[in-house]
Amino acid sequence: MFESFTSHTIPVGNGIEIAAVKGGSGPPLLLLHGYPQTRACWRKIAAPLAERFTVVAADLRGYGQSSKPPGGADHAAYAKRAMAADQVALMRALGFERFRLVGHDRGGRVAHRLALDHQSAVERLAVLDIAPTATMYAATDREFATAYYHWFFLIQPADFPERMIANNTHYYIRHTLASWCRTDGAFDEPVLRHYVESFFDPMAIHAACEDYRAAATIDLVHDAESDAAGVKLTMPLLALWGSRGIVGRKFDVLASWREKSAATVSGHALDCGHFLPEEAPEDTLKALLDFL
Repeated sequence: MFESFTSHTIPVGNGIEIAAVKGGSGPPLLLLHGYPQTRACWRKIAAPLAERFTVVAADLRGYGQSSKPPGGADHAAYAKRAMAADQVALMRALGFERFRLVGHDRGGRVAHRLALDHQSAVERLAVLDIAPTATMYAATDREFATAYYHWFFLIQPADFPERMIANNTHYYIRHTLASWCRTDGAFDEPVLRHYVESFFDPMAIHAACEDYRAAATIDLVHDAESDAAGVKLTMPLLALWGSRGIVGRKFDVLASWREKSAATVSGHALDCGHFLPEEAPEDTLKALLDFL
């Protein structure tokens, strides 16, 4: 999927290794994927981005080929703070102290925390198809809970969701991808197989559940602490979302990010569902190039 890129597996501390691909030349750009995916979600736009940037597409902790530690009693191993620190260490190991950052879905939440905790490292930030986590939880009602049922399923105590998903991983992952996608042909069979097979490892299922458990617990604590301390994003921010998904219908996306930012916030909807880089790659690429 990344034929012109080199593969790397980088130790980032505490026994964690982060897998990534790197390609192109120019200013460094880090791409972070969402759930239930891997760095493969950038396969349609990574090469064009690499014509302008040195592109690093990484697997988050717990996903793809990166390390998958146990979550721990307080889920701290999958706090976005820990997952963000992985990516800062990855970029430093590759020689980049400061970089542009794009995150989709879970990767957007990691990117948000990374930009709060490591402001000097992030030159520009783009978040795809998310509003801030606390904002979304606070607006929970029947419509949101129905569309985002997985937020409430995956956070159930271990190992209930793990066992349910492991019972038929093939069906669960394919159903999840199909139910959030609004564009025919966004996923071909090889990439669907790749996403499914990435969850054949029981620790990958556990890690994804821990990612969401952390989002409903320790991440909210960290976010509240940042808000109470008046910490805001200081770099320009771009928010993109799918016009046929729940985020744009349920939330004022730009207003929600302006509450978190002391810098310029811009963005718009694209004609697609949740998976912007795969459903609307040309429009996503144009918006990112214009912003980055």
